Amino acid sequence: MTVVKSTLSDEALKITGTALQDTLVDLLGLSLIGKQAHWNIVGPRFRSIHLQLDEVVDTARAHSDTVAERAAALGVAPDGRPETVAAALALPRTKEGWLRDTEVVELMVSALESVIGRLRERIAATDEPDPVSQDLLIAITADLEKQRWMFEAENWPRDEK
Repeated sequence: MTVVKSTLSDEALKITGTALQDTLVDLLGLSLIGKQAHWNIVGPRFRSIHLQLDEVVDTARAHSDTVAERAAALGVAPDGRPETVAAALALPRTKEGWLRDTEVVELMVSALESVIGRLRERIAATDEPDPVSQDLLIAITADLEKQRWMFEAENWPRDEK
């Protein structure tokens, strides 16, 4: 059943719908990883990283809503059900229990890099089919790259090999 008729061609809608759905899963997964780390972080940098994790979660949640609404506006029913996210999530897994602050930084850099890499692929894929959705993906990438930079800066100084 299609409730909303898309302004895109069938082929453009297929490409764009996939890009938006995959982004929705990544953002929901990122917010869950961020919250899990937020609840379980320990170490001397607890407070600053704890607060930074809230920023990532807020950013991911806000963008997930925008992505889902963009999909709906195009006639694609967004799927953020827990079972969908769990089955499709391609982000690093969070270990159970307490997480050292250094582990959290590494986890978040890795998770953000993973999402950003896939977003860049989706940006390229949506260039022709839907520049409007592409623009949305570009804005999300910029925000997540800022978050990645802030976590990466937590690793300084470190030995460069």
